[in-house]
Amino acid sequence: MLSSLRTGVQGIWRASSRALQTSSTLQSDNLFVHRDTPEDNPSIPFEFTPENKKRMEAILAIYPEGHKRAAMMPLLDLAQRQSGGWLPISAMHKVAEVLNLPRMRVYEVATFYTMFIRKPVGKYHVQICTTTPCWLRGSDAIMKALKEETGCEVGGNSPCGNFTLSEVECLGACVNAPMVQINDDYYEDLTVEDTKEIIQKLKKDEKPLPGPRNGRFASEPLGGLTSLTEEPTGPGYGVQPALKS
Repeated sequence: MLSSLRTGVQGIWRASSRALQTSSTLQSDNLFVHRDTPEDNPSIPFEFTPENKKRMEAILAIYPEGHKRAAMMPLLDLAQRQSGGWLPISAMHKVAEVLNLPRMRVYEVATFYTMFIRKPVGKYHVQICTTTPCWLRGSDAIMKALKEETGCEVGGNSPCGNFTLSEVECLGACVNAPMVQINDDYYEDLTVEDTKEIIQKLKKDEKPLPGPRNGRFASEPLGGLTSLTEEPTGPGYGVQPALKS
């Protein structure tokens, strides 16, 4: 009887588990488990260039003795920039060597933060935000335009090799949604036409003007200021007469 009861409980649990599954698990296009490839394996040497060695020394000088490991993220970023926008495992090993840390400590950081790209990317890494504010403002249409103009699928490279398309979480420009980040530049308040124009210019190796595309300077109200439109009042304004003396 006990066995029958156990079987019945297990059956109920399995049924309820299936009933609670309402959508597929979201997957990231980032690489979290390393697999050796011809372009990314530990046998490929990595050394910082003379210019980047100077930058590395300047970064390390910021941190006191005993706390040099805090320089790991800026050093990984420096290595990624030198490698053309992605972070090979040999560069991670070099950072571990510089900081005198076990390699695992570097792996943990490089695979946790999505700013570190673990596979080769194109000359122009297009990162589109699809979090709620951007989605409400039409990021689906921007995504469609990017796929058509670059020939990329999300997480992949274009046939020409110049573009990489990634879908990312909030990039911190919610007031200017929808927006994309291309390399180090933000392109905000986008329309489909703006998006196509930006990609066409990049195909010609021209530099599109970054920032808002609707005439705003930054994140001010599109219709003009709604507060702080007059000169501020002087000292003593609104103070009771008895307190002014």
